[in-house]
Amino acid sequence: MSTSPDQRSEQSSESGPGEGGPLAPAVPGEARPRPLPLPLSFLFGLPALLFALITWQVAVDGPLLRLDDRLSRALVHPDRLSELLSDLGDVQVAVPVLVVVAVFVALRGQAASRPRWWLPPVAAFLLMTLVPMIVVPLKEWTDRPGTPVVPPATGYYPSGHTATAAVAYGSAALVLLPWLGTVLARRLAVAAAGVLVLAVSYGLVRRGYHWPLDVAASWCLCAVLLGGLRLFLRRAGADRAES
Repeated sequence: MSTSPDQRSEQSSESGPGEGGPLAPAVPGEARPRPLPLPLSFLFGLPALLFALITWQVAVDGPLLRLDDRLSRALVHPDRLSELLSDLGDVQVAVPVLVVVAVFVALRGQAASRPRWWLPPVAAFLLMTLVPMIVVPLKEWTDRPGTPVVPPATGYYPSGHTATAAVAYGSAALVLLPWLGTVLARRLAVAAAGVLVLAVSYGLVRRGYHWPLDVAASWCLCAVLLGGLRLFLRRAGADRAES
């Protein structure tokens, strides 16, 4: 009995290992593409879209800024605590934390004779240097004035303190994760980074140093940056494991 082309196609797709089907073993040394997981790609694209939307609203003085003004007036209440929390986003505070973690990771990787042990710390530092290269031009372009609490000036969008805190604490957590032996320790590291960023964000808005949208935009921007770092570290780790 003859077999139609469609039937032959179905039979070949159902063939098992060694018969050329999808379950056939990969050729040694052949690079197989790793598709980006759908949830991660969605979470990676959504912050970028929100950042573009907020930036557009700030640039054209859109209606979203009216809501931002009302929200700021409801939240602003300068006090000592809010000022101290906002200081956690200073370069002099956040970056040394990243430096300490990066040095620890580098020393552990070198002691363990890991190939390219220097790559995660260097990647984290490069991402940190990228922050002012993105934030400063945006501040100059949008030229957004500050809240009524701060002296008259412009260049408040997006929040540099929030971006500094998010990238410094977030990068520190990401490069530290492979060296933490338990799931609980890894969750605590991520949670600590998140709490620090939220504390800085709350302090900036509560003190009146920034509009809420300034902070929210930095969240979105840094979600993209940290998402890129996470993907890079994951791919670099997989490449090291295969080499």
